[in-house]
Amino acid sequence: MAKYKGAAFGEQSPHPYAVASSAYSKMINEERSQSILVSGESGAGKTESTKMLMRYLAFLGGRAATEGRSVEQQVLESNPVLEAFGNAKTVRNNNSSRFGKFVEIQFDQKGRISGAAIRTYLLERSRVCQISDPERNYHCFYMLCAAPKEDVAKYKLGDPRKFHYLNQSNCFELDGVDDSKEYHATKRAMEVVGISSEEQDAIFRIVAAILHLGNIEFVKRVGEELDSSQPKDEECYFHLKTAAELLMCDEKSLEDSFCKRVMVTRGETITKSLDPNAAALSRDALAKIVYSRLFDWIICKINNSIGQDPVSKSLIGVLDIYGFESFKTNSKSTLQTIENSQKYGMMTLVDEIRTRWKVIDMQEISD
Repeated sequence: MAKYKGAAFGEQSPHPYAVASSAYSKMINEERSQSILVSGESGAGKTESTKMLMRYLAFLGGRAATEGRSVEQQVLESNPVLEAFGNAKTVRNNNSSRFGKFVEIQFDQKGRISGAAIRTYLLERSRVCQISDPERNYHCFYMLCAAPKEDVAKYKLGDPRKFHYLNQSNCFELDGVDDSKEYHATKRAMEVVGISSEEQDAIFRIVAAILHLGNIEFVKRVGEELDSSQPKDEECYFHLKTAAELLMCDEKSLEDSFCKRVMVTRGETITKSLDPNAAALSRDALAKIVYSRLFDWIICKINNSIGQDPVSKSLIGVLDIYGFESFKTNSKSTLQTIENSQKYGMMTLVDEIRTRWKVIDMQEISD
């Protein structure tokens, strides 16, 4: 790391450290905030490059203690937490970011890290309920299934092959990755970023509840109107009851939220029963919303723990948005990803053209 510190850009061999060093030097010398945009196709190594950039900025930023923990340590330890809940195995990458991330690292007048903030965009919510072979769902689901026996028993989990949201793919393990060890590493990282043991338990209760929700199947209610549904069998009622306990809500209310739709008109409330297919869609919609809200809460908790510097006038932003992808069946989220990637690439291209024209203009002036 040290050889890149203060070195002119291009003086050392190409490396993310060189980019971070250049941005830091410009921020100090020009007294202007800087941004680093990490681009590339899915699987190109953007997330790993982003971690290297943050690691080097933490190295340059020295030590600024906050409640016994340094700001840069909290920023770095946020990575394992975000990866557990926001990364998954894809066709190209075993640890692919399924969300966009913009990290603002703030500095004081002496160039030391004084605060930070993490902003996230476009979490791939559809992955919670639907995956294709040989991909996986988010890492946290597999970590929790591989947790110590007492935790597995507490959340009434087990083999990931038994859960619908996980067994749509035949990939349950990653080469060289021990989900049990990753579970403990994630919990340690949570402690560093200020998530208490009680909050960790609440987080994993929600993760477990989502797995149980996915195992609730629906059939037509016997002897009722055409569009009506109910959990399929005793096993489905077990998962319904367990999900309600973990979410701390009423079991009947949870069932009704799947099997019925409430419409409010002027002065009148209409309740409509749903068929089994519509009930399953309602179940999936709830799972996606709950997971998305959980992810947002984790980000908010990390930001509150790290803290922002209200008087800082200099920052370096690092943007990491997952890259261009194309599947046989594409969703709205894929469309948004492709659109962002195209805008991102066009902005980079325009900036490169402007830079080259400036060089040409300078050469003409000198001639």
